[in-house]
Amino acid sequence: MCHVIVTCRSMLWTLLSIVVAFAELIAFMSADWLIGKAKSRGGAGPAGRSGGPAEPPHPTLGIYARCIRNPGVQQVQRETLCGPYAESFGEIASGFWQATAIFLAVGIFILCTVALVSVFTMCVQSIMKKSIFNVCGLLQGIAGLFLILGLILYPAGWGCQKAVGYCGPYASAYKPGDCSLGWAFYTAIGGTVLTFICAVFSAQAEIATSSDKVQEEIEEGKNLICLL
Repeated sequence: MCHVIVTCRSMLWTLLSIVVAFAELIAFMSADWLIGKAKSRGGAGPAGRSGGPAEPPHPTLGIYARCIRNPGVQQVQRETLCGPYAESFGEIASGFWQATAIFLAVGIFILCTVALVSVFTMCVQSIMKKSIFNVCGLLQGIAGLFLILGLILYPAGWGCQKAVGYCGPYASAYKPGDCSLGWAFYTAIGGTVLTFICAVFSAQAEIATSSDKVQEEIEEGKNLICLL
């Protein structure tokens, strides 16, 4: 019989696990890792709110995607065109970024798996006599290590030809040149920190769901157990 056990700590861990997985996935897919200098077409741009010419959009570059100013060739109204610049893994601009993509992909896959499993921890707390919370916490710690490796290697690729085209000739390994760091890079860092917090918090979720109060209510025959 399934005993649904809901505690504040286990629910918070589940929500954080889902948020972290989605945050890392969105950051990985985004093109906003590096933000280059705005480039105008050379003609007078459209007027801005102040009456002067509007500032042209900034090109952005991600691990495998980019956003550039619409050259006006395609009949679309958008100021920027976004999409992958690499059609295959081998076309990713730098070997360091290829390694980054592998490490981040592995870490994100683990996090998404844990996020899916965490939803079922309200009903199933152990498998093969092993606590699901402890196993998931261990997996989150491993995922965090993969994410750290990816984030450490990513700046080493700033000297590649693709990055230099966006960030100027002074761009080199761990020096972004004329570029600034975009929200996706900071989101990936924040998600990595939260990953380790989730790994630690999983132990608290395990303690909460295996407390004496929970065991007493199970013995009383209750199927739905909600504790603060």
